[in-house]
Parts: sequence; C-alpha cells; structure tokens
Amino acid sequence: VLLGSGLTVLSQPLMYVKVLVQVGYEPRPPTLGRNIFGRQVYQLPGLFSYAKHIMKEDGRAGLFKGLAPRHCSSAIGTVVHSKVLQELPTPCWGQCPLSGGLFPPDSCFPLQPGASKKEPVSSLEQVLKETSREMVARSAATLITHPFHVITLRCMVQFIGRETKYSGTLSAFTTIYREEGILGFFAGLIPRLLGDILSLWLCNMLAYLINTYALENGVGSAPGSRVPGPDGGQFQGCSGSHDPIWGIQMLSLLSQVSTMTEMKSYSQAVTGFFASMLTYPFVLVSNLMAVNNCGLAGGLLPYAPTYSSWLDCWSQLHREGNMSRGNSLFFRKVPAGKRYVWE
Repeated sequence: VLLGSGLTVLSQPLMYVKVLVQVGYEPRPPTLGRNIFGRQVYQLPGLFSYAKHIMKEDGRAGLFKGLAPRHCSSAIGTVVHSKVLQELPTPCWGQCPLSGGLFPPDSCFPLQPGASKKEPVSSLEQVLKETSREMVARSAATLITHPFHVITLRCMVQFIGRETKYSGTLSAFTTIYREEGILGFFAGLIPRLLGDILSLWLCNMLAYLINTYALENGVGSAPGSRVPGPDGGQFQGCSGSHDPIWGIQMLSLLSQVSTMTEMKSYSQAVTGFFASMLTYPFVLVSNLMAVNNCGLAGGLLPYAPTYSSWLDCWSQLHREGNMSRGNSLFFRKVPAGKRYVWE
C-alpha cells in the first residue's frame, strides 16, 4: 500500500495533464516546431509546457489536485482486490506460465473428473482460470472505487473553468448525490470496466501465445536443446559424468532456459503495453463521460457536447478522429482539419 501511495503521488501531475488533454483543453495555441524526423510541424503544448502553465496559475501544489480521492481509490481498490482473490478458489499450481516461471510438477495440477494423474490440466486452462479470477477481482475493485475516480476527474477538470465546486472529497459526494443521484457516482463505469476486462484478456492471452508457441518452441528446436547423456541417450538427470563435451552442452542448455525465462517476464510487459494501446479509447470515453454535463465548464461546449450515452460519445469521437486524444503527451502534432479550444 505504501509503495502504491508513493507511485500515486509521483504520477499525479502526469495524470492531471493527461485528463485535461483528453477533455480537449489547450492552454496555448500551437507553435511551429520540429518532429522527431526534423520536419517543421505545428505542435500543441506537451507535458512540460502544460505543467508550467498549471504551476503558473496554481503553484506547484496545483499539480496535485484530485490527489486525496485518488489516494482513497488506490488504497480501497488494493484491499478489495486482495480480499476478492482470497475468497475465490485458488488454483493449486505455484506459478502461472504468464509470469515467466517454470511449469509446476504434474502432481500439482488439478485433475479433471475421470482423468488419470498422468493427464494434467493444460497450461491454457491454467491461464483461463487465473485470468478469470483476476478479472473478477479487478472488476469488483473498479466497481467499488469508481465514485472516487469520478471525483478525482472532476477535481482536475475544474481547472478549466476555475471552479471550486468539488473542493473536498466528502463535500463532492454530497454534491454529486444531490444533483445526479446514485447514478452520478458511476458515470463512465461501463466503458471503464469493458476496457479493463479487454486489456486483461488481451495481455494474458497474447503473453500465453508468445511464451508457449514462440519462446518455448524456439528453445526446444535450438541446437543443443536436447542434451545427450554420456552414454548417448537423452539426459534424464544428474549422472555425475565428467565428460567435458557433455558439461559444455549442459551449460548451453541452462543458459538458454535462463534466457527464455527472462524473455517470458519481458513478454508480459510488452503485451500489457500493446493491450493498453488497443483499449485506450475505452479509457478516453470513460473519463469524458465521468465529467460530461456535470456543471463544470470542461464538461460542456465548446469542449464537449452533451452525450446521450457512452456509445454516443464513442461515435462522435470516432467521426472526429479523436479516439487517441491524450494518448501521447509529447510531440503532439496538430492534425489537419482538427479544431481545438485554447485560451
């Protein structure tokens, strides 16, 4: 929890700027600059320019608006996630293949009805069960902490209109309940849940495919992966042989296994990044719906029309070509035909 709190504090300015960009707020007009290839293009303010503007208006403390409800969301979410995982049936394997660990011994696999001990449950079934458990735990944490997420976003978006409507976490609960009822606490929940679930399944299934069919098969077919024993047969265990050629081959195999294990751990990070990129539109739509038509300037025209539903928000963003707005905070080129609002 302490580590999570520290990361939350450090990432708060980044999230603050990202949310303002997602809403469509631009504090300064585009300037002529150069992209990574050296070509001259008109660019919108990046992360550091945005942060300087916020500090100019509200000081350094202004970069941490919405930190209190976000802290509450993070702490409560961690506890709920842990408790739900404890209540769900726990698979008996020690390490999931997605984590890059070695498969557990055959005796550790749960047996299917009528199956013999020599027929373990497939690693794919492990992944499906473990991902399902994680999906339930994450969904429960998201559902319970979403009201704090909504308050966090609205505290940030107040910067646009210089409002003070959501000045505290407790008073924000009262304001939302009085103006919007219970449903106001769950604005933008559906696209957020869908995005989390799709991202989780994409990440884990892609990691499983890479680990199983790319990395393991690659090592298994590599020269020296089947190490012959000193008697010419396949190596089955430590025989205590002093054959130098056999020893070199064993070292080569161990090196390959170590490399494969490291690559498996990296594959999870790579697939996670890829999945988050594909599901980013759900994050954008969820955040926009959380602040849409809530009485703040950032949730009204000219920044956003009043959306009838999250599907309406999705379709309008798609028509405008804004599905990736806020995904990048550096080298923000102004696309042709786009309209932005700046002071």
